Amino acid sequence: MATRLPPVHALSAFEAAARHSSFAVAAEELCITPSALSHRIRLLEEHLCERVFVREGRSVTLTEFGRRYLDVVRVALRTLSDFPLPNKVTQSQLRVKVTVPPTFARYMFMPRLASFTDAHPEIEIEVYLFVPLYDLSLSESDVEIRFGAGEYPNLVTKKLFIEPSFVVASPAYLKTLPPIQSPADLRHARLLRSALEPWQPWFEVAGLDWPEPTTGLRVDDLGLLLEAVKHGHGIGLTRQQFAQDMISKGEVVRVLDTQLATPPHAYYLVHEAQANIRPEVQLFIDWMQATYQQV
Repeated sequence: MATRLPPVHALSAFEAAARHSSFAVAAEELCITPSALSHRIRLLEEHLCERVFVREGRSVTLTEFGRRYLDVVRVALRTLSDFPLPNKVTQSQLRVKVTVPPTFARYMFMPRLASFTDAHPEIEIEVYLFVPLYDLSLSESDVEIRFGAGEYPNLVTKKLFIEPSFVVASPAYLKTLPPIQSPADLRHARLLRSALEPWQPWFEVAGLDWPEPTTGLRVDDLGLLLEAVKHGHGIGLTRQQFAQDMISKGEVVRVLDTQLATPPHAYYLVHEAQANIRPEVQLFIDWMQATYQQV
């Protein structure tokens, strides 16, 4: 009787997951969901009647059998992929994967991206979002824009730009408060909290010996923080690039002249060591630096 062969799609899923030591990264490479990739691995293990991975939380490692089987699978897949197909035209798509914080993506990245794609139509850009201060992995991207203190060991880190932070409120909310003529008058207001824009550095510049607020609405997204200000939930800190449209429309107004010239967090361009950078990624990095140095 003929021996039943394992499904090729399960073998490719196994090889990709073994190469990346991650189901999530392998699933992205194969353009399937992580659950679909897990299903393919289970299908292969059922066919082999052997475990090929040990799963520990989000990480996966090969079993001893999996390591030996991987060598066989790679030879088989390489034989298939290397077989000459004279009627097939191969195209190598240049691609740059960039991860950006949501507010930066909305207000600063998307409005400027056309200048790069128009100049380099042969390069495909893939944009992913992540939460600042929390997701700090560069495993799935070529380039990241991070909002933080700029301390990222073993990575090339370049500050893109820095903007002062200042206080804004909605006109409707200000009408509910006594007049705010000095920083101390903020004691009458609800101060919106965010780990991305802490109040204490601004307090120090304003001459206030106040601790960081510990109660009230907290929003750890700079765009949502502005929306909360716009809808009258309280007073918040922001920056010109994000607030300028709302200010020009009169949806929020600047409160007081005091501003923090060098906030604790700024935007940084982060990538792997220069030796590992592909030419198309270097083009993108150069464009980012030239574009945001003008901000």
